[in-house]
Amino acid sequence: MEFKKFKAATVQTSPVFLDVEKTIDKAISFIKEASQNGAKLIAFPEVFIAGYPYWNWVMTPVQGSKWYEELYKNSVATDDLAMQKLYQAAKDFDMHIVIGINERGKSYGEIYNTNLIIDNKGQLIGRHRKLVPTWAEKLTWTSGDGSSLKVYDTEVGPIGTLACGENTNTLARFTLLSQGELVHIANYISLPVAPPDYNMAEAIKIRAAAHSFEGKLFTIVSCSTISKEIMEFLKPEAPQIEELFARKSSAFSGFLGPNGAVIGEPLIDDEGIIYAEIDLQKCIQPKQMHDILGHYNRFDIFDLRVNVAPTRKITFVDHTNE
Repeated sequence: MEFKKFKAATVQTSPVFLDVEKTIDKAISFIKEASQNGAKLIAFPEVFIAGYPYWNWVMTPVQGSKWYEELYKNSVATDDLAMQKLYQAAKDFDMHIVIGINERGKSYGEIYNTNLIIDNKGQLIGRHRKLVPTWAEKLTWTSGDGSSLKVYDTEVGPIGTLACGENTNTLARFTLLSQGELVHIANYISLPVAPPDYNMAEAIKIRAAAHSFEGKLFTIVSCSTISKEIMEFLKPEAPQIEELFARKSSAFSGFLGPNGAVIGEPLIDDEGIIYAEIDLQKCIQPKQMHDILGHYNRFDIFDLRVNVAPTRKITFVDHTNE
């Protein structure tokens, strides 16, 4: 049995707001840099292509409606021509990529919060749609279904991913663990408008530590930042935006090991790219104490059932020949 060792990279930055092609170009520049530094896996923030609906938090639903239309116009389908550059970069730079997109649904005007898993051959091997949009996000995204709760075997190991708040969903996390997940990508957006007693950076770290410690695996966190450009876009209809978004400790990106501890120095609020050496052999020994997929569970008592069927929006029944 081969025990994988590799270098991973995670990015903390902002997209080129509501500009798909420029954001993909920005992602590719980070992919190239990570490759030059020996990384084989890179994680990008939630809905990095091409922006988060911050207007849901700082405007009324009516004011934000026009921005929903702009977001839809700058959402993508996975087979769009613009996306081919990203897939080609994965192949050219021998890089596994996990990146968030605003994905166009089949229903005109429908958007999903989706994480893509792209292998180092440039193949799109996975697509996870966020199961439950969080709080004000329900004004924007359609919910995903259980069909995307999967772990993907890759050259660097078994990869799974969840977006932002769904990393608090114990059952979703266990579903990934039960499929042999050893590398978990949790991506987020910076949210400075959280309640005053909520430390976003600390909350992100706690969630990642919980998953790593419970599952005895590596968690890679990538969080976006809010650029001046984003604030300038929204300022005419939300003049208080600079004050609201000035709050610190709103973004955390980094690596956590199977003991739940942070590896190296994380990025808090600052933009950049950081690296860590991932040695999957280190996932073995901690299982001797707590293996919640083996000796430290009672599956004769607990039975988790997961509906992995894709959502069916309509069933046509034809009784004309009866």
